[in-house]
Amino acid sequence: MGAKVTIKNIPEGYQSFITNGRHAIIGDEPIKSKGTDLGFAPTEFLLSSLALCKAATVRYIARKKGWTIGDVHAELEENVQRNKDRSLDTTITVAIKIEGDITDEQRDELIKEANACYVHRMIEGNVDIQAATLLED
Repeated sequence: MGAKVTIKNIPEGYQSFITNGRHAIIGDEPIKSKGTDLGFAPTEFLLSSLALCKAATVRYIARKKGWTIGDVHAELEENVQRNKDRSLDTTITVAIKIEGDITDEQRDELIKEANACYVHRMIEGNVDIQAATLLED
């Protein structure tokens, strides 16, 4: 079985307690969406997942190849075009900085690997989101 999270809404704004059974975080909506802005918004979680996967992939490949790198910084930004039919066209821009004493070729290879990280491939792949059903007690 793959990853699983559960979420419980808290009465304030849209605050929600999110857990995977081992760790917990708070999600919310920004003030402009009538939330309390005390946690990441849903789209920020999506960008965070992608950023974490890309940075972890860079670090994994560097370790695997024995390359010494320093910090890995990633900045992701989403731009969404809302269409008349309610569909969305989304562009996510990604910029990554890899610190360390590595060659341009090594850095290029790490960026190439980051662009093929698991979450990136999952988002671009064939994702089938099942319609929500009622959760039984």
